[in-house]
Amino acid sequence: MEHISIGDDIDGYDPAAYDRPSVTVDLVLLASIERQLHALLLRRDQSPQAGCWALPGGFVAIDESLDAAAARVLRDKVGMERAHLEQLYTFGAIDRDPRMRIVTVAYLALLRPEQMARAERAGRVTAATLVGDPLRACNGEGTDLSLAFDHRAILSVARERLRGKIDYSDLAFAFLPERFTLRALQDVHEAVLGTTLNKPAFRRKMLDRGQLVATGDREADASHRPAELFRVRDAAV
Repeated sequence: MEHISIGDDIDGYDPAAYDRPSVTVDLVLLASIERQLHALLLRRDQSPQAGCWALPGGFVAIDESLDAAAARVLRDKVGMERAHLEQLYTFGAIDRDPRMRIVTVAYLALLRPEQMARAERAGRVTAATLVGDPLRACNGEGTDLSLAFDHRAILSVARERLRGKIDYSDLAFAFLPERFTLRALQDVHEAVLGTTLNKPAFRRKMLDRGQLVATGDREADASHRPAELFRVRDAAV
């Protein structure tokens, strides 16, 4: 059989013959607070859609990887040095941005409430509550926020991804500290699913999985009877 060598010779290739859309990254940074999902948003101060609220994002430089761009946006626009970012989905509707053809790669990170609070205190982002079906983003007074571009759709995809995985994966634990109560774990599930769960049935289900280990300690500073603290099996004590 004749061997065909594929070399690096690109003579005759004309890059101008192909359209080159711009690429951005957008960060979906979520936390579970008081049985509701919250997302970090920025208010746009420039056109297009100045005054609307948007996910922290930015353009990917020509010499920059997608992951590096996401880490840069996390640091520069959120003030957070690190978070476990994973690619969520690529959004490429032709008219998603009025400036030009822009394809965005959305990244998802699940935060603990204190991480979100620190980001808010830095003054660069605001935590918005995600409610309803279809999804709406609200401020602390319950007023709907106008979202830029297709960011409502991006947030909806992120929430649906969590809803589809929370019953069989460990993602709920990413929202929680190392040691937590069963009430706090149920709060996370209710925040993601957007519904109230039966307390005895939920606790029985969680304990029957064998993932949780009782620490023997109880929560501190509780106004009622302190609840027992658990940790995930094989996690550091």
